[in-house]
Amino acid sequence: MTHTQYPRSPSATQAQHADRWLILAIVSSALFLIVVDMTVLYTALPRLTHDLHATASEKLWILNIYALIVAGLLPGLGTLGDRLGHRRLFMSGLLVFGAASLWAAYSPTPGWLIGARALLAVGAAMMMPATLSIIRHTFTDAREQSFAIGVWAAVASGGAALGPVLGGLLLEYFWWGAVFLINVPVVLVAFVLTGYRIPVSGRDPGRSWDLTGSLQIMVGIIGLVYAIKEVSKRTASYGEALLACAIGLLFLWLFVRRQRRRPEPLIDFALFRRWRFLAGVVTAVIASIALIGMELVFSQRLQLVLSLSPLQAGLLILPISLASFVAGPLAGVWLPRLGSERVMWQALGLTGLGLALLGLVAGLSLSWVILPLALIGFGIGAGMTAASSAIMFNAPPERAGMAASIEEVSYELGGGLGVALMGSLMSVVYMLSMRVPEGLSVSPQVRDSLDEALIAAEPLAPDQARLLVDTARQSFDQAYLVVIVACTIMVWLAAAWIRQRQRRELADGKESAPTHP
Repeated sequence: MTHTQYPRSPSATQAQHADRWLILAIVSSALFLIVVDMTVLYTALPRLTHDLHATASEKLWILNIYALIVAGLLPGLGTLGDRLGHRRLFMSGLLVFGAASLWAAYSPTPGWLIGARALLAVGAAMMMPATLSIIRHTFTDAREQSFAIGVWAAVASGGAALGPVLGGLLLEYFWWGAVFLINVPVVLVAFVLTGYRIPVSGRDPGRSWDLTGSLQIMVGIIGLVYAIKEVSKRTASYGEALLACAIGLLFLWLFVRRQRRRPEPLIDFALFRRWRFLAGVVTAVIASIALIGMELVFSQRLQLVLSLSPLQAGLLILPISLASFVAGPLAGVWLPRLGSERVMWQALGLTGLGLALLGLVAGLSLSWVILPLALIGFGIGAGMTAASSAIMFNAPPERAGMAASIEEVSYELGGGLGVALMGSLMSVVYMLSMRVPEGLSVSPQVRDSLDEALIAAEPLAPDQARLLVDTARQSFDQAYLVVIVACTIMVWLAAAWIRQRQRRELADGKESAPTHP
C-alpha cells in the first residue's frame, strides 16, 4: 500500500524532555481555550442576542470576527514565533487572550463585544502556531510525536465540539459573560507553568517577519466574508457587497504576488503541488466548515425551535466532542499503518454519513440524534488528525514552521467560512421561507432571523404570538435542513476527490516519498 511514511528517530532521541507530557498538557489547555472560543457562544447566542439587542448581522459578526482575524494573522505570527522564540510568543499571547477575555465578559454593546472578540483573535493567533511548534520541539521520538499530534488534533476538534456544552453549563448558573470569564484562571495557570516548565526553543533573530503580508491576507478574507454576509441580508446593498468583494480579491491578489516574490514567504504555494499536503489542507478546511456550520444551526434549533435550555442543548451536542476526543489519538495510532490519505477520505465519508442521518431524524425524538452526532464527531476527530499528519509530514524540514501555520490557518479559515457560508445560507433560506401571517402587524425584521421573530412575538396576544412563532420556527427548520444537506454534499465530495486521487496514485505505481519535518 502506498501511504505517508513516518520518520524513524535515532536512538539518541530517546533522551527527550522529561516534562514532555506536562508540556503537552499546558499547550493543549491553551489550544482548548482557542478552539472553544469559536463555538462557546453557540448556546449563549440566543440570550446574548436578547440582552445586547444584537441584529442578525451583528450576531454573525460576533461569531465570525474571531476566526477570520485568527486565520489572517496566523501565517505572519507563525514566522514571528520562529524569530522571537515560540515560548515568548506563546506567553505574550496568553496575556493578550486573558485581557481580551475580561473585556468581552463585560462588553455593554454588540460593537464592544465584536472589538473584544477581535482582540481575543490576536491573542489566539499568537498562541496557536506556538502550540504545535512546541510539541514538535518537545517530542523527538516519531511514534510519540504522532501520538502527541493526535492529542493536539483531538483537542482542536473535540474542543470546538465541546464549546456549546461548556457554554450551556455556564449559562445555567451565570450570565453570558461567564463564557469569557472562565478563560482567565486557565490563562494564569498556563502562563506560570509555561515560564517554569517549557524551555526556550526555535528562536532565530535573523528570520524576517512579513507584517504587510499578514494584513493583506486578513483584509482579503474579511472583505470576501463581508460581501457574503451583505448579500444574505434582507435589505442587502449589492453595491456595497460588490465593493467589499473587489477589495477582498484585490488584497488576496496582492498577497499572492508578494509571497511569490519574497525569498522567505509566509506561504510557499509550491507546497500545494504535493497532493497529500493539499489533501490535508482540503480535509482540514472542509471538516471545519462542516463541524462549525452544523453546530451553528443545530444548537440554535435546539433552543429556539425545540425550546431546550442552554445546558440541555449543550449536553445533547456532547456526543460530538466525546467521539472526537476518542478518534484523535486512535487515528494517530492507525496512521503509520493505514496512511493519512486513506484515513482522511474514510473519516470524511463517515462524517457525511452522520450528517445525512442527522437530517433524516430531524422530525423524530431527540434520542435519535445521538448516533449521528457520534458519527460526525468520530469522523471529524479522525479526519483532523490525519489532515494534521498529512500537512506536517509532507512539507520539507525548512518549511516545517510554515506547514504548521498553514495547518492552523486551514482549521480557523474553515471555522470562519463555516459561520459565514452556512450562517448566510441559513439566513437566506429562512428569509425566503418566512411569510408573515395575514393580520399580524409586526416589524419586517422578523424575516431577518428567528431571534427577531421571537422578540417581536413577546408583546402580542397569545394566539397571534403562537401563530408568528410557529411560522418562524417552520421557516427555520427549512433553513436547518438545507444547511445540513449542504454540509453533507460538501464532505462527501471532498472524500470522493481524495479517494479518486489515491487510486490514481496506486494505479500509476507511484511510491510515496514525502519529506519529513
